[in-house]
Amino acid sequence: MKLKVVQYGVGKMSKYTMRYVLEKGWEIVGAFDNNPQKFGVDIAEIMETNKPYGVKIDDSKNFEAFLLNKKPDICIVTTMSLFKDVYESLYLCAKYGVNAITTCEEAFYPQNSNPTLYENLDTLCKKTNCTITGSGYQDIYWGNLIASIAGSTHKITRILGKSSYNVEDYGIALARAHGAGLTLEQFDKEVASADRISDEEREKIIKAGDYAPSYMWNVNGWLAGKLGLHITHQSQKCVPQIAKEDLHSTTLGMDVKKGMATGMSAVVTSETEEGITLETQCIGKVYASDEFDSNEWTIEGEPTTTIVVNKPSTVELTCASVVNRIPDVMEAPAGYVTTDHFNLPQYKTNVENIK
Repeated sequence: MKLKVVQYGVGKMSKYTMRYVLEKGWEIVGAFDNNPQKFGVDIAEIMETNKPYGVKIDDSKNFEAFLLNKKPDICIVTTMSLFKDVYESLYLCAKYGVNAITTCEEAFYPQNSNPTLYENLDTLCKKTNCTITGSGYQDIYWGNLIASIAGSTHKITRILGKSSYNVEDYGIALARAHGAGLTLEQFDKEVASADRISDEEREKIIKAGDYAPSYMWNVNGWLAGKLGLHITHQSQKCVPQIAKEDLHSTTLGMDVKKGMATGMSAVVTSETEEGITLETQCIGKVYASDEFDSNEWTIEGEPTTTIVVNKPSTVELTCASVVNRIPDVMEAPAGYVTTDHFNLPQYKTNVENIK
């Protein structure tokens, strides 16, 4: 039998995840969203294909009943960036023993930013015998690619990472989370001020499940886990990216005026017992006409190596990474298993009948 996949969150990313699933030879058995304007729409419309597929988008309120009655093999969750915002959908999957994989950036390594929810899901997954993980662009371009380069290095003193992406490509929730469209005063109050706290205060917020990490916060945790490093101290600072000219944001539905925040650069610094420092930053903003995605990493040591990827198709790479990880999720042990415990990502041609 073909792998049965359900799509939760039918926005910009699902255009690719659903098509990639079908082109792998798998089956989409359901699709859910919370936008009433999408209810009843055939998923072919989202994928921009001519022939109706026969699966119509349903209200996310009906998701639990669907899992109970249909029990698909795996769910792809492409909604929000914070773990607490995708928790309900992942919890329902775990409750009914349905595997799940999500593009949620914090879900890539949630144990260092929201350990309570992570442990709750891990315990439930082990009880119902299913696996949940987070994957996407960061799995390869901020994670496994860097770990592989480290494997060719004799001695490492510092790992530097910088990646930029256009928030226009990922929807309004992500754009707002990056402070796009805020005045500098609003950005300082609503975004930057959250990190002007002591380590003790941050730890309390993390334990309470109220921390809002930048993407690199979780990436640094993932890299440390993959490389066998032990973080002794980690800090985060969010800096606004400032518009040099008026820019129109179709995602925000507004003009970002000159002098306003187009987004932010989030810088995360991690010190380790092994003496290796991780300094990583992600830059998410509304792009000007001459800007493009880039990914640059340097491993300093013996030897020092720099790798640069310019103009990556970040959205498509994110979605392909998620879909290509599905076989790994199906074969993984029960629990919330982050991808640093998986095999290296692979392109697989024979996956139609994976079960």
